[in-house]
Amino acid sequence: MSHEFTFAIKRIGFDEHYRPSDSTRITTNFANLARGDRRQENLRDTLTMIDNRFNALAHWDNPNGDRYSVRHEIVSVDLDIEGNGDTFPTIEILQTTVFDRTTNQHIEGIVGNNFSSYVRDYDFSIALRNHNKDQPEFSVPDDFGDLHGKLFKHFVNSSAYTENFSKPPVICISVSENKTYLRTDNQHPVLGFEYRPNESSLTERYFRKMGLNVRYFMPPNSVAPLAFFFFGDLLNNYTNLELISTISTMETFQRIYRPEIYNANSEAGKCFKPSLNHSDYSWTRINYDREERSQLAVKQGQFTEEYLIEPYRDVLERWAAHDAL
Repeated sequence: MSHEFTFAIKRIGFDEHYRPSDSTRITTNFANLARGDRRQENLRDTLTMIDNRFNALAHWDNPNGDRYSVRHEIVSVDLDIEGNGDTFPTIEILQTTVFDRTTNQHIEGIVGNNFSSYVRDYDFSIALRNHNKDQPEFSVPDDFGDLHGKLFKHFVNSSAYTENFSKPPVICISVSENKTYLRTDNQHPVLGFEYRPNESSLTERYFRKMGLNVRYFMPPNSVAPLAFFFFGDLLNNYTNLELISTISTMETFQRIYRPEIYNANSEAGKCFKPSLNHSDYSWTRINYDREERSQLAVKQGQFTEEYLIEPYRDVLERWAAHDAL
């Protein structure tokens, strides 16, 4: 049945002139930045932060700290279930490209970075909430994330992906507030010190169903580790500049969205427990409404239920049960 599921890819540049399309998830990190009276200042300041961080990490042969600039494209992935051209906006990811001012070359970066998914909104905001409604203890259904995971793996193995991207994706997100992270002796020149959590999280298990492994690293001069989800070998399959493009982009987003953790005034120690209640941190100048983002996730989960899950429930369940990816 997997032949019925095809993907269409659309791209739009993420720069200071970016405006979200009608089909963009409005909870997406970059869409949040492009709203309000200061939208252009938000975008310009964010991109400057990314470039500055990139040059600080890629410091070799870069005496003035301005050799590189990071360009971004938002990649929207639409799902066509019936093969009739009617699509549902399934996934949005971000692709980086590095511009080297010294050689005047564009260097392909990493695809993935930020990851947004309507089906994930449905899973966490609707399905999981309904499963636990009126229950005495919180639990997670055994099939939680199965459909989403198979859809994602189907996309990564599709011709749409392989024709557009040369390497598997890397997704970078914040660490979990519910876990404690211990620093190891393993240190990478770009990714920094590796951390390990005291236990697995629901997010880890969800991403594992997408086929992704996870490692946690705190890059040089960062204040908290980041979670890197990947296929294969994170440390050896990507170049330093590719890794730096992801670090500089996603660390900047986290400094804006979770300043209590990623813009703290002191760095994580050997034993680190992140908290959004931490008070010793600095605000960026960039506007962001975290509470609104949480509310919008529920609305977009409801949208997914109405226009994807309910109309195609039988088809999706049969496909998920028989697809071997």
